[in-house]
Amino acid sequence: MEIDLKKIRVIGFDADDTLWVNETYFREAEEEFTSLLEHYETKNKIDQELFRTEINNLDLYGYGIKSFTLSMIESALDLSNNQVSQTTLSKILNLGKKMIAHPVELLDDVEEVLSVLSEKYRLIVLTKGDLLDQERKLERSGLSKYFHHVEVLSDKKEMNYKNLLDHLEIDIEEFLMVGNSLKSDVLPILALGGTAVHVPFHTTWAHEEVDPDSHDNNHLTLNGIKELLKYL
Repeated sequence: MEIDLKKIRVIGFDADDTLWVNETYFREAEEEFTSLLEHYETKNKIDQELFRTEINNLDLYGYGIKSFTLSMIESALDLSNNQVSQTTLSKILNLGKKMIAHPVELLDDVEEVLSVLSEKYRLIVLTKGDLLDQERKLERSGLSKYFHHVEVLSDKKEMNYKNLLDHLEIDIEEFLMVGNSLKSDVLPILALGGTAVHVPFHTTWAHEEVDPDSHDNNHLTLNGIKELLKYL
């Protein structure tokens, strides 16, 4: 699909699974969590319980590794009827710490693209999750020099975007959002009358999945972030 990018002055980038790998580590932790609880329930039941707990806790804890770790602990207690051992709980805590300490793995071509675009556009990071963790990852990534502003949002709905763009005095017609999630990075911006580019990641959290037939396909989908340079 062709979209008009001539008016674009500011480009917003999602962080997790757009700039660097993220969801892969959550999936690996889920597998380890399942193995720790396998003598209490089936893998399918454990996965379902953890996901249910994560969703129920979003309003309390928000997004990110710390929220995920608390949800794993709560799920372990529920699945075991409060019989889970202190050793297992300690291992679950260590799963979260391991995720936080994991080196940042940039996705292919990200730095090249940011280096080129930062010469012509104002670049900002618009991500959600835990503030400390996202700040830490951005620092470790070595990418902070390319961005004029970094914002860690509690959520990425229309009002979150509108409030931030108004605060930064960015006209929606001059703004382009780039991200891997249709639900969080594309659809809210389109609803505000803006422009968005979808760069899918090979793994998507179930909470971020949307029915592809439930919305208009009025956005650009790329095979990789480097394709942005063909349009900008």
